Amino acid sequence: MDKDRKFPGQPVLSQILGVIPNSVIQLANRKHNSNRYYKRLPLRVHLVTLLYGVFSYCNGLRELCEGMLACEGKLSHLGLDKAPARSTISDANSNRSYLVFETIYYGLLKKYYSFISDSRLKRLSIRNLKIINSTTISLFSEILQGVGRNRLDGSRKKGGIKVHALMDAFSGVTEFLRITAAKEHDCKFLYHLKLPAGSWLVFDKAYNTYQHFAKWTNQKIWFVSRMKDNAVFHVTKVLVDKTKKKQAIGVIKEQFITVAVKTNGIVTERLMLRRIIYKTREGKRYVYVTNDFSLPASKIATIYKDRWMIELLFKQIKQNFPLQYFWGESDNAIKIQVYCVLIAQLLMVMIRKKAATKKSFANMITVIRLHLMSYVGLLEFIKHTIYKTLDALVRTTIHKFTKSVSNCT
Repeated sequence: MDKDRKFPGQPVLSQILGVIPNSVIQLANRKHNSNRYYKRLPLRVHLVTLLYGVFSYCNGLRELCEGMLACEGKLSHLGLDKAPARSTISDANSNRSYLVFETIYYGLLKKYYSFISDSRLKRLSIRNLKIINSTTISLFSEILQGVGRNRLDGSRKKGGIKVHALMDAFSGVTEFLRITAAKEHDCKFLYHLKLPAGSWLVFDKAYNTYQHFAKWTNQKIWFVSRMKDNAVFHVTKVLVDKTKKKQAIGVIKEQFITVAVKTNGIVTERLMLRRIIYKTREGKRYVYVTNDFSLPASKIATIYKDRWMIELLFKQIKQNFPLQYFWGESDNAIKIQVYCVLIAQLLMVMIRKKAATKKSFANMITVIRLHLMSYVGLLEFIKHTIYKTLDALVRTTIHKFTKSVSNCT
């Protein structure tokens, strides 16, 4: 029999779940004692059920439960005796702490980080490059409070959940995150970061706080950001000034500046920074600020350009996983769903690299979703789906043509 026709004894979802070591789940269970107060749905069954909903893109618990009922004959491969009831899943989402799923995510990240991280593939020459940003997921303010005033007409105000993320540029996954109400300012996320010396940070204007700039400079943590339009500073030295040249592009100004670092409204020190103005071919100007004085100014602009990678990560998560509708109305249930989506994204990044496929992330997720409970070899199927389909089509066409010719003769 041809090797391509040999099917494994496990469906695709079971092969994906096999990537999650039982030790990671057991460690999270012991750390948070998650089965003590909710024994009707063990942690592993809860995780498997929610990951089924994530990969099959279920927009609600009813869809999730009905989808699992349709797979009753194959649930034994997932370690389930039967499909959990909708009320049981709903209660578990409300009662079991989201911190358990957070621990599972970080456990998987620790196990697979060295495998998925590769600076050569990213073409990045800066080591330890971290990108900071946040994204808002809209929902109603009864769950998590949004930004802005209450509506005068009495209607409900659109709120949201804000995911603050620290992304590792070399692995393409979230290294650290916090989930808060949308009204919380982005800069508060910086107080929760613990970074080693020599790290590089890239972020936008929302995170400009001179206290943190001074702290990172003392810790030898380097950063690149865009400067606010209303920033107050003093120029101490001008290195490059091409602003009067009309056709000048690239770095048109480079300066050494000082800014006031205040504590309780009182200036405690003046911090020296580097200010760079960069002009694109389209005529747009960007003003960067950094505490690094050694790299070329053009390299600083390139580093900030890499910040776009986290926008692509947010787009990848929002477009390919169910975050438009939530599986619960509590704060805890929403956070559990977000962490399950992050676990699924991490598993897909790992499997995609292991399969060495040229498929896009979205195409790979679509193929997996369509064949979630099919008995096919996951890695080979992801890698060669298009080619196998074309090969089968060619073989079928040739067979039909040969058969028609033989009938005519």
